[in-house]
Amino acid sequence: MNTEEKINQYIASQFEPKRSEMQILDNLIKQTITECKLWFLDGKDNEGKVVSNPNIGYGLHTIKYKDGTTKEFYKIGFNANTTGISVYIFGIEDKKFLAETYGKKLGKASVTGYCIKFKTLKDINIEVLEEIIRYVNEL
Repeated sequence: MNTEEKINQYIASQFEPKRSEMQILDNLIKQTITECKLWFLDGKDNEGKVVSNPNIGYGLHTIKYKDGTTKEFYKIGFNANTTGISVYIFGIEDKKFLAETYGKKLGKASVTGYCIKFKTLKDINIEVLEEIIRYVNEL
């Protein structure tokens, strides 16, 4: 199964209304950043143990560790969680930037240095989320 098929299967496995909202997010991100690498992380470690929720990712970001090593990862990603949806934003150095620049404009969402968490798409301003996606894609 290729990455796109895994993403579609993961989205289809969600209950409504989360399934529809995740499909909307998937479409929004793909329309906003038309040429990007797709990622699907199943949430399991090398031994097959579940260590996190599955994640869908888009784009390419290189994580640089203090010891000089690097790792390729996605720029923008999201997943379903027990209370809603989390959107992950990587590549912004200033950990206060998301909350200070977009936090109040986003609506009813929890915003940290790299995560935007909300219950439902109705709680946030989707145009502001699209603005964030465009901004991060240009980094």
